[in-house]
Amino acid sequence: MIKSIYNRIQKKDIDLLDHAWKVTRENHGNNFTFYLPGMIRYGKMRGLYPAISLTGDRCQLLCEHCKGLLLKPMIKATNPETLITKCLKLANSGHSGVLLSGGSDLEGRLPWKKFYQAIQRIKNDTNLFISVHSGFLDFSTAAALKEAGVDQALIDIMGDEETAKKIYHLDGLQKVITSLENLFESGLDIVPHIVAGLMYGKIHGEYDALHIISRFKPSAIVIVVLTPLKGTPMSGVSPPSQIEIARLIATARLMMPHTPISLGCERPRNKEAQMMENLAIHAGITRMAVWSKKTVDMVLGLGLRPLFQPTCCSVPYREDFNKDFI
Repeated sequence: MIKSIYNRIQKKDIDLLDHAWKVTRENHGNNFTFYLPGMIRYGKMRGLYPAISLTGDRCQLLCEHCKGLLLKPMIKATNPETLITKCLKLANSGHSGVLLSGGSDLEGRLPWKKFYQAIQRIKNDTNLFISVHSGFLDFSTAAALKEAGVDQALIDIMGDEETAKKIYHLDGLQKVITSLENLFESGLDIVPHIVAGLMYGKIHGEYDALHIISRFKPSAIVIVVLTPLKGTPMSGVSPPSQIEIARLIATARLMMPHTPISLGCERPRNKEAQMMENLAIHAGITRMAVWSKKTVDMVLGLGLRPLFQPTCCSVPYREDFNKDFI
């Protein structure tokens, strides 16, 4: 199937992607969901799932690939009263949900404790679906987030000590693994994220990250790709190639055949972006954040049924989230 499209791909990669494609169809059927997250606009459409920073622009951890810059476009709500007010306003204006995020302290933690009651109030008074960028947390925090009504936890998983220490400035990989265990034990739905190319554009511990994740039962997995940001130490690096991303996705698919896999919104938007999207679909993703018309046309040409949802790609498809969207 893929040979006639991408002649420059090696046979072993064609075989890998063909296998992943077959496993995907066997376990996920022919639906394919496109997502418009946050407040991104696509023509006349806009995402209805904004990110809210509980720390404003502040971050102490300052990971090498971000340096806190990803916080800047987020809605700011640094106290419980502001968070409640802004979420009620979002709910009243037709938003489907919110992603609660923020900067971390030096241990990789977010200030969840002071927001538990606010989150519970929001869940009681609105129909907003709530995702959290959990950070690295203990069991009591994970359990309290579950009790407050959080719907799902997103957490970055790296697979090696060097990346945990050098890129994330953590004291070691065990903090990451323990946090994943705590989220699982709390009963929260978990959507691990892997940032491909974190080690200055090189595939380094990503396959080990897949092995770590496969020990649990995530609701979905999101693969994002290093997007070099101006103002960070990685501003001049080259991200992994399209086929490297496809191999990672295909491996994830074969390791976790029943798990939805998404190509997330953080990925390079360059002249090779279309190739990355095409290969990712053949490699086994069932979701994609932000799309191009060419990719939708390709999905249709492959016999898949495109669905659209104005949320983060971690959120399961729901008909009620799509009223008046498309």
